[in-house]
Amino acid sequence: MSQVREKFATQVNREILAAVRALAEQEGRQLQALVDEALADLLEKRKQARPRPDVMAAYLESHAKYSDLYQKLAQ
Repeated sequence: MSQVREKFATQVNREILAAVRALAEQEGRQLQALVDEALADLLEKRKQARPRPDVMAAYLESHAKYSDLYQKLAQ
């Protein structure tokens, strides 16, 4: 990721912010480093939550081909 920094402002739950500040102090890191890490983790988690295009295509093909069987199995 780019090392160019951009300022932004937001509001955070007070207890969460206090816990993150304490964690930053405990780890000897800056708050912004933990925010960067948390945002990067969120993006990676969301990226992995989507099925890969080839997996989705295989699913759709299977569903089209075997939908009658799937309905019978569901009963």
